[in-house]
Amino acid sequence: MNVYVKGKKINLKPSQVIGKGGEAEVYKFGQDQALKLFKPSNHPDYQQSPQQQQAAQIRLAQHQHKLPQFPTQVPSKVIQPQNLVTDSSGNNILGYTMQLLTGAEVLMKYSQRSFRQAGISGQTVVQIFHDLHQTVAQLHLAQVVIGDFNDLNVLVKDNQAYIIDADSFQYGSFPCPVFTARFLDPLLCDLQGNQLSLYKPYSRDSDWYAFNVMLMQCLLLVSPYGGVYRPQDPSRRIPQDARPLKRITVFHPEVKYPKPAIPYQVLPDELLHHFTQVFEQDLRQEFPLNLLNNLHWQTCNHCGREYARSSCPDCVTIVPVTVVQGKVTAQHIFTTSGLILTAQYADSSLRWLYYEQDHYKREDDSIVLSGDLDPYLRFELQSQTTLIGKQDRVITLKPGNSPNSLPVDSYHGITQFATNQSCRYWLHNGQLLRDGYLGAEYIGDVLAGQTQFWVGSDFGFGFYSASNLHIAFVFDAQHRGINDRVQLPRWSGQLLDANCVFTSELCWFFWAIQEQGQIVHHCAVIQPNGAIAATMQEPLNKSSWLANLDGKCAVGNFLLAATDEGVVRLAPQNGQIVITNEFLDTEPFVDSSCDLIAAPHGLYVIKQQEIYLLQIS
Repeated sequence: MNVYVKGKKINLKPSQVIGKGGEAEVYKFGQDQALKLFKPSNHPDYQQSPQQQQAAQIRLAQHQHKLPQFPTQVPSKVIQPQNLVTDSSGNNILGYTMQLLTGAEVLMKYSQRSFRQAGISGQTVVQIFHDLHQTVAQLHLAQVVIGDFNDLNVLVKDNQAYIIDADSFQYGSFPCPVFTARFLDPLLCDLQGNQLSLYKPYSRDSDWYAFNVMLMQCLLLVSPYGGVYRPQDPSRRIPQDARPLKRITVFHPEVKYPKPAIPYQVLPDELLHHFTQVFEQDLRQEFPLNLLNNLHWQTCNHCGREYARSSCPDCVTIVPVTVVQGKVTAQHIFTTSGLILTAQYADSSLRWLYYEQDHYKREDDSIVLSGDLDPYLRFELQSQTTLIGKQDRVITLKPGNSPNSLPVDSYHGITQFATNQSCRYWLHNGQLLRDGYLGAEYIGDVLAGQTQFWVGSDFGFGFYSASNLHIAFVFDAQHRGINDRVQLPRWSGQLLDANCVFTSELCWFFWAIQEQGQIVHHCAVIQPNGAIAATMQEPLNKSSWLANLDGKCAVGNFLLAATDEGVVRLAPQNGQIVITNEFLDTEPFVDSSCDLIAAPHGLYVIKQQEIYLLQIS
């Protein structure tokens, strides 16, 4: 596609796409710039939606006047338009160029347990929001309202927060017409409705409301309206989407607080009182900086929990060896005051890697690496071998051998390598490779920098993306060649996360998409030949086994998933994914953040600091 910047013709290629949202695609443009191109009404992502086509037409028409009038006095932490992108006539604005911010993470990551527990302290979160607070306040002084303020349009680099998607800001006579329901102030909505929808114009207060939502999510790993509302009186039941309209928060006595979340008792009373006033009593004001200044986090020497109070609120002192609950016997295997990073069942035994007191250790307490906990490290275990990946390099550490280094491709900062018990697999220069007798063996070609993959014992699965193109593929674990004709359900919008688990018979692929402000989780069950056995999708706010993409294990033709109510078993049936059994007696030992590993003698439950073996009679 050809566009023009300052009269110069630019040819954009799908391989240059580095980001995609519901309204635009972002291309790499030179060394330190990006180019944001708005989707036209005839974009393939909109072909099934006349409503989206009309919205794109209106949006582009507004940008013809709005972008040339973008405010000049905005804070430096706003990634703002630099040069307008036009068609050949120079009269039609198609997008704009902007600063390219490399090595940054979306703020959403800081509300995810897997990322936070891998070395992101509560004090780091405080530092980020201090910086974000300053930028929001400065924007308001410049008579700019962010409007659609959410955790995907805030990027974090070196603990500093940058705001993107500035074209949607509300300023002058230009309103912000878009919203993300999770961060939308209910005071701007129709209170008679059953879900959040923008009804009134944004304001500075609505920006601070969204700031409160993001802060609470990043501190506690739960939204203000998270958990499950279970009123004793059935007549008071309401849809999950309607809870913000009724101010039924996670603090409500009839809301079951989610197990994976950080207990809110770790926060000081003043901050909890403020959150209660905002989300239950409609307090609207600039967030009080003293509440951030008074947040001083420390770590319990006994249980390892972080807290911002005078003492640890729930220190555990005794760990029972064996617990019986109904038909379930839980045997305690391991406890650390640090953090369990990954685990694997191989060679008839469970193996794991954990971090404790500045050391990365294996299950036999041998030290494989020393240093600070790093959330950007990826780990794989292959019997006694430990593989550590970061950016474009994988280091293989095997007892008695010198470290081995592999150059690899990455996908959105995720080092692309995987293992099974036979060999290593990795991407390099757009090629999928594996260990061979004489070195690296070629499997097939993929799209460099745009491919993510996983591997099981018998076959692997992956996908690559370019602009609106999504190609999924399977490959044999032992032979050359990839089959790129896997027909996944079509999706548009922004890919947020993905995961995959295998048996020799099936691959269970999970992915999360944000589209039109809503996050939807998907699952597809894929056979080794690439055929789709079953699919499922549901909104994120629906509490079910699909609410978390991690923590699942596959056995034979079924899947085991941990939920806050216990372990459930699922299987593909007639193109659908159905629950075939619920193991309710496992409820005290699992939550939706656990990892499950099946073994011949039971089911291992991997928690943040503990490992249990469950046996069901």
